[in-house]
Amino acid sequence: MGEANVLLSSGFNAAATDDVIWRQPGGKAESRSASSWLRWRPEVSAENLLLACSLYFVLVACRPFWHALLAHRAGDAISLAYVLAVGIGLTGVHFLLFAPLLARWTIKPLLASLIVVSASASYFAGQFGVYFDPDMLRNVVRTDIPEARELLGPSLFAHVLAIALPALVVLQRVRVRRRAFARALGLRLVYILIVAIVAAGALGGVYKDFSAQMRNHKEIRYLIVPAAPLWSLVRVMTNDARAANVPRRPIGTDARLGASWPSAKKPALFVIVVGETARADNWGLNRAAGHSPVHDTTPELARRDVINFPDMKSCGTDTEVSVPCMFSLQGRKNYDEDAIRTSESLLDVLNHAGLHVIWNDNQSGCKGVCDGVDSMRPDPAAFPDLCGTDRCLDGALLESSEKVMRDTKGNLVLVLHQLGNHGPAYSRRYPDAFRRFMPTCDEEDLSRCSREQVINSYDNALLYTDHVLGGTIDWLKRLESTYDTAMIYVSDHGESLGEKGLYLHGLPYSIAPDEQTRVPMTLWLSTGFVKRNRLNPDCLRARANQPASHDNLFHTVLGLLDVTTALRDDALDLTTSCRGG
Repeated sequence: MGEANVLLSSGFNAAATDDVIWRQPGGKAESRSASSWLRWRPEVSAENLLLACSLYFVLVACRPFWHALLAHRAGDAISLAYVLAVGIGLTGVHFLLFAPLLARWTIKPLLASLIVVSASASYFAGQFGVYFDPDMLRNVVRTDIPEARELLGPSLFAHVLAIALPALVVLQRVRVRRRAFARALGLRLVYILIVAIVAAGALGGVYKDFSAQMRNHKEIRYLIVPAAPLWSLVRVMTNDARAANVPRRPIGTDARLGASWPSAKKPALFVIVVGETARADNWGLNRAAGHSPVHDTTPELARRDVINFPDMKSCGTDTEVSVPCMFSLQGRKNYDEDAIRTSESLLDVLNHAGLHVIWNDNQSGCKGVCDGVDSMRPDPAAFPDLCGTDRCLDGALLESSEKVMRDTKGNLVLVLHQLGNHGPAYSRRYPDAFRRFMPTCDEEDLSRCSREQVINSYDNALLYTDHVLGGTIDWLKRLESTYDTAMIYVSDHGESLGEKGLYLHGLPYSIAPDEQTRVPMTLWLSTGFVKRNRLNPDCLRARANQPASHDNLFHTVLGLLDVTTALRDDALDLTTSCRGG
């Protein structure tokens, strides 16, 4: 025991060796490696610590970036010099990005946060093919707690622990060297200058190849973490703040009800069902058009006289983009995010025409589309059989809408925003009675399920959507003595179910697979609605087999409701050639 006391009291640095010996009273010698670790507290400068973390981000957290970068160079010679140059450049970029933000008393909390963010981002990028562009970060910011909770599975926590914990432990053990303010500022500026020169020199040496790759595959830059998600977050917050200070631009203030309305004997009830994450390939009605769904997911719609649109393209690959876009005048063809978010929507135009519009939401909001109209959502307490503590099944949309009709006697446009097939918890989107395709994936963590289980659960959710739509049509039929009724259903975007190793949705539109951009659309018209608008159903069925997109929705709804306005473009109205016969 005396030997150990001498060693320790003499100021011996236990961190220098793992072979420190101490003796218990019984005389047995034991290694003090554990004690050595506890005494390991190296002192480093803030600049060197940031450099080490920047290197960690590039080597550990950016694995999906390296995979994409090298995959797109598969046909070219991949040299070690190219990889080193890009790695040095990205390390420098991260250092330069965070160096102005770090002081001695903030460096550890900020770097710890960045390590956790990077580890989490690398999980979603690697597991689901997520790219952290502004659209994806807007989804993150606008998500609700139940939706976020479904993404927090055991695999995520295991990944974050494996990737982040070692770095966090090392970060906790090191001590940041203290310097006088003037000296610290001077050294920081010197580091920034040197790192900028080295990073610029490294990237400059491969500029031709690297810049060409970034131009041809712009999406790759959104895999650089944590720089990409932070940059996208700042852009989203800046754009949202700017848009919040800009009044919504009125559109369609000249809208009026057309010639069919004065002669109509009954008011109109028009239902727009906004589907969620339904993709065309799994929509049973699309079998006749060459799609090959594994299961018959639309048996109830098939028994009803509906008009199906099998070749429909979405405006985006996520709700934050698609829902505002599909109700906008701009659409995908003239896509302008700022114009869409600062302008009124189709619902406002219908309102200007004198139609009562109600948005009934079973999702995380209308994304600004319904800001100028009445809105509601199902009350979980009123529908205990359809609602849990977090969410309601989509059947609650129909139940709550029936109560609205008791107080409505005039013309009404009712929008039902479904929860639909929102992943990854597909099994929570339908009641047990619709668990027909087996075996199912009953977990939020899709990595724990086979692809067959994932598809079965997804298709069961589609089967329930089919049931809700069938019930909506039956409800509208029961109201035919009072209203001329119609329903149009269209999904906001599609979903990847393992094709090319991709799951969920939200890829940048330029590289998104068809599974995320091809969606179902179905139209049902009552006899009274057909007659008042002089529509030809056979003509509509023929037109439905031609390509269409979300860009058609704005003008088609105006056409079906016979709303006249200078904004309406008959070339984009899918019913133009089928009216008047």
